[in-house]
Amino acid sequence: MPLLTDRTAVVTGAAQGIGFAIAELFSAEGARVVIGDIDGDAAARAADRLGGMGIRCDVTDASDVEALLAAAPAPVDILVNNAGITRDATLRTMTEEEFDQVINVHLKGTWNGVRKAATIMREHQRGSIVNLSSLSGKVGMVGQTNYSAAKAGIVGLTKAAAKELAHHGVRVNAIQPGLIRTAMTEAMPTKAWDQKMAEIPMGRAGEVGEVASVALFLASDLSSYMTGSVLEVTGGRFM
Repeated sequence: MPLLTDRTAVVTGAAQGIGFAIAELFSAEGARVVIGDIDGDAAARAADRLGGMGIRCDVTDASDVEALLAAAPAPVDILVNNAGITRDATLRTMTEEEFDQVINVHLKGTWNGVRKAATIMREHQRGSIVNLSSLSGKVGMVGQTNYSAAKAGIVGLTKAAAKELAHHGVRVNAIQPGLIRTAMTEAMPTKAWDQKMAEIPMGRAGEVGEVASVALFLASDLSSYMTGSVLEVTGGRFM
């Protein structure tokens, strides 16, 4: 029996990369999948590949998030807050706008998703919310004061929301990926890539499917007694 049969899942930032891998696996496990992405055309194309629904969504806009959830073909059972951007720069050179952009997309966007999905899930006394944090939120990375702050904030948000929503039957958990092979990470300079690889005991980068499988675990009943948890998918980096 597929793990997500008859469940409705919304995944933000899912037109490509980790988000699409999560949406694809959820679909394969029987879920009705709704893809949200800032690029509406890309969301529609991704959804076509899965036989789902693709909708433009700016996660920093609460009304957009609300519309995304409302467009689902049935009450939302699962939300994955995956949408994100990077605006890397040193503390000295980062602009206020670059800081605000990353905080707004990651942290406020996740808060919008949790808050709006919880309203729906409380009514049905069930639901699973999965938030994408990052290893950068655990250890901090040079050139990422904005990103590291946002991703650490997502951990705190996850734990606080988990405590508020547990008695409503709603679980909230987070994933902290490490170096995952995507178009974005493969574009980094060779020196930076090699430095990160040297920090990974397993000796390789992760694949998007390896993050997706953990998201599936947290979304499904396999993790029915877990809430407020943060699972690292890092190959052992920075244990």
